[in-house]
Amino acid sequence: MSLKAQISEDMKVAMRAKDSQRLGTIRLLQAAIKQREVDERIELDDSNVIAVIEKMLKQRRDSIAAYESANRNDLADVEKFEVTVLQTYLPQQLTEDEIKDILEKVVVDTAAAGIKDMSKVMAAIKPLVAGRADMGKISGLIKTRLA
Repeated sequence: MSLKAQISEDMKVAMRAKDSQRLGTIRLLQAAIKQREVDERIELDDSNVIAVIEKMLKQRRDSIAAYESANRNDLADVEKFEVTVLQTYLPQQLTEDEIKDILEKVVVDTAAAGIKDMSKVMAAIKPLVAGRADMGKISGLIKTRLA
């Protein structure tokens, strides 16, 4: 089953269960997917749907940080719930050790010598970990590895 079909099926389940909070999050996700399809005039495959989900997750994490700094924990809790729902559609996340192994292999393959080669390493590692790791976290690991 494709990821889009799974999302549609989960929306129906949420409707039947009258789970309005989960339903709202799934509808936001479907709207973002549909918007991208209309804008680009394409049918999104699973990898593109994962990219949409990752973008939404980044927005939610930024909102959580802003809400918590403003002591608006009620709004932060809503965003945290949306993060948990969105994360269910991502593939199994890589462990710290798996990320470091992939990073080492990419550094050797690209012959990266210093921090100036960071963009080369990022370009090579991104397709290997797409949807399975936070790119912000990977960026930090690359900086420490190349420094």
